[in-house]
Amino acid sequence: MTKDDVRSASRALGLFTADKPSFSCLAVHVPAGERLTQKALDDAAARVGVADGRRPRPRAVLETDRLLLREMTQDDFPALCSMLQDPEVMYAYEGPFSDAEAQEWLDRQRARYRDDGIGLWAVALKETGEMVGQCGLTWQDCAGRRVLEVGYLFCRAFWHRGFATEAARACRDYAFRELGADEVFSIIRDTNAPSLRVAARNDMTYRLTFTKHYRGVAMPHLAHSITRCEWERLQGR
Repeated sequence: MTKDDVRSASRALGLFTADKPSFSCLAVHVPAGERLTQKALDDAAARVGVADGRRPRPRAVLETDRLLLREMTQDDFPALCSMLQDPEVMYAYEGPFSDAEAQEWLDRQRARYRDDGIGLWAVALKETGEMVGQCGLTWQDCAGRRVLEVGYLFCRAFWHRGFATEAARACRDYAFRELGADEVFSIIRDTNAPSLRVAARNDMTYRLTFTKHYRGVAMPHLAHSITRCEWERLQGR
């Protein structure tokens, strides 16, 4: 399965919105020497939405017993920062992000929604709507091979409640059932024991170890995966 296959499947499910612009014309002022950012587009779109009552709403992607997975918007930036700027949450990334790094992270996910039809989605409690984490599907490099990965990151206040496993399983099943994936990975730093436990509960098997370099640090990573055949056996097929 290729990136184009996922894009086609996402479009068929109504998830790929690059060809469905919200506005026929949108003027954005970009100062000389600066680059156009997703935030600038959001601010301009919000001004139009507020003016005519069409404030964009986040699009839901998946639902579990307790959780709703939806696309992130600029409105999620404060909740996102509560995760990305928490040293304990971000220890696998060698420390918390700055505001600029958090904004780049959000822009990257929203570009993935547009270009791939997938990405890391906001995880919200169904009862309250509160954003408690992120979970989703992204394309990642695995020792030179491009693979589809289930990734997850949760606010520390919501650890140890089974939310990561619940969301990750929903994403795994979505990848096989809706996107036609042949194999789904989770690529985890070797010191990240909680995430490794989630991969095990997601019925993934260790495949290989390789090294990533991030912020000047060599980080061994363990690649776990589940194949379509293995997943189908779990479904009793």
